[in-house]
Amino acid sequence: MRAFVFPGQGSQKVGMGVELAGASPAARAVFEEVDDALGQKLFAILRDGPEDQLTLTENAQPAIMANAIAVLRVLEIEGGITLADKADFVAGHSLGEYTALCAAGAFSLADTARLLKLRGQAMQAAVPVGIGAMCALLGADIVKAQALADAAAEDDVCAVANDNDPTQVVLSGHTGAIERAIALVKDFGIKRGISLPVSAPFHCSLMQPAADAMAAALEKTPPASLRVPLFANVTAAMVTDPQDVQRLLVEQVTGRVRWRESVLAMQAAGVEQFVELGGKVLGPMIGRTVADVAVTSVIGMADIEAFAKEL
Repeated sequence: MRAFVFPGQGSQKVGMGVELAGASPAARAVFEEVDDALGQKLFAILRDGPEDQLTLTENAQPAIMANAIAVLRVLEIEGGITLADKADFVAGHSLGEYTALCAAGAFSLADTARLLKLRGQAMQAAVPVGIGAMCALLGADIVKAQALADAAAEDDVCAVANDNDPTQVVLSGHTGAIERAIALVKDFGIKRGISLPVSAPFHCSLMQPAADAMAAALEKTPPASLRVPLFANVTAAMVTDPQDVQRLLVEQVTGRVRWRESVLAMQAAGVEQFVELGGKVLGPMIGRTVADVAVTSVIGMADIEAFAKEL
């Protein structure tokens, strides 16, 4: 069995998707459709930068999605592959969950772009700059990370935002609590704590205003039926009902990204091959979480051609 997985924020870089757009009309059409949906020249930022514009949450989220869907479209149109025929499940990391749902037919490309633009704006606006922060814990499992978060919180918010793999967990919350957590890592047997260059504390209760904004947006643009089941971030379980998907997308804004558990659940469901479209971020996490699975990263034309032959 095979799962197609889609990367989240942090995987963006200037130049992403440019080679593919130059080589494939199908990829070019994806970037043009996203530009039209957003009423902005997002592909120009992807192509030329500046990097600080691409890193803005409201630009990074639709850009990462567009790049991954461009890869998928080339696979489908030029490789003659249908996602529903080749994938048993889809999953995505944080914003990648929207990409996965677009791939599975729950949202159109234009609607996905607009939802992610709004999501990025809402997450940015939820907490004033400087109030919140995030850090990555290296050499930390979920038990150590939770204990550290509890100790560092005091009267602030300090929560596990991403449980990425058995060696990497991300904390999110008030800036003071995150600074305390970084200072305390050695006391909890954690190798290192690294402050992340993010503009807001994602996936914690401070994001409630953004969750409210997404609840309103998803009422107007609800998901349709999925052609392929999704493993959801906040439950690490399979979901197919559009109403459940809608509810979980709202919960995801403030909830933990249970990526490690999702990978384990997909393996338990029979997945033997994970295919990451549009990035090389999730593959190493998957490799550190489960053994005896194949992990394939598909980004450029050469990757697409090789993968199409394999299928």
